[in-house]
Order: sequence, then structure tokens, then C-alpha cells
Amino acid sequence: MASITFKNNPVTLVGSEVKAGDQAPDFTVLANDLSEVTLQDSKGKVRLISVVPSIDTGVCDAQTRKFNEEAVKFDNVEVLTVSVDLPFAQKRWCGANGIENVQTLSDHRDLSFGEAYGVYIKELRLLARAVFVVNSNDEVTYAEYVSEATDHPDYEAAIEAVKSAK
Repeated sequence: MASITFKNNPVTLVGSEVKAGDQAPDFTVLANDLSEVTLQDSKGKVRLISVVPSIDTGVCDAQTRKFNEEAVKFDNVEVLTVSVDLPFAQKRWCGANGIENVQTLSDHRDLSFGEAYGVYIKELRLLARAVFVVNSNDEVTYAEYVSEATDHPDYEAAIEAVKSAK
């Protein structure tokens, strides 16, 4: 399993670590209208999955904004931001910040995504910061578990992974 800290304190990740070359695990999360969303809903597209502890914090805000800006440059790519924030809070935050190019998804109900991708932080019931790129054949081509959850991910590496995924 990936080893991460949250504010320099070690935390326990629940689930299985996902690596480049793995078949992407499916999951069920909630859209802002409470409808269920799975990986299969975007089958045939490249998916950039940005995982954040809480959309209402500085680094999570910046990460979501960065991928929102980049999303318009991609063809046939879905950009998903997953957190355990309630769908209503995600919708409010997106509306207040003009976020229209990423889909925010909530894993609050049963942590399906968190456990499937090994990013569920047991002690906090939050998701660890991570970025995954899944190609159109549902294969993981890029996986980054950010070692300190309050740090930024490697945006450039993730963007390059999206550009090279098919």
C-alpha cells in the first residue's frame, strides 16, 4: 500500500493500491443530483480522476481549478473530481467558482471509490489526495498517491499521462 501522511501524521489507507497497468476498478459514487455514477458511465473515454480530501480547502480548490482549466484542452476525456463532500456542497462550490469542465462526484455514501482505489483514510473518513488516468480500455495508465495529503499532486505528469492515453 501507498504510505501517506496527513499534516505530517501517518494515516491508514483502506483498500487496494492501484498501479499503472492494472485494470481500473469500478465504483459507484453520487453526482450532484444524487444519481449514481460508475466508471462504466464514461466507458470508451480517457478518464482523469482527481481525488481530493475536501473541495472546500485550499489545495483541493486549487487542484480542482487546475484540472477544470486543463479539461477544455482535451478531446474525448472525462475529468472527474472525487471527494467525500456531500453532493450539495460540491454543487454549491462549483457554482460559486464557475467550475463547469469537471464533474464533481461524492463518495460519502459508502466509500466505494475510496476502497476500490485504496485512498480511503480510515482515521479521518476522508480520501487521500491522488490522481489516476484511466484509458478508454479501462486500464490505469497513471497513478499518483500524494505522499503528504496537504501537498499538490504532480499536475504536469498527470496532464502528460492524459495526453498519451488513448
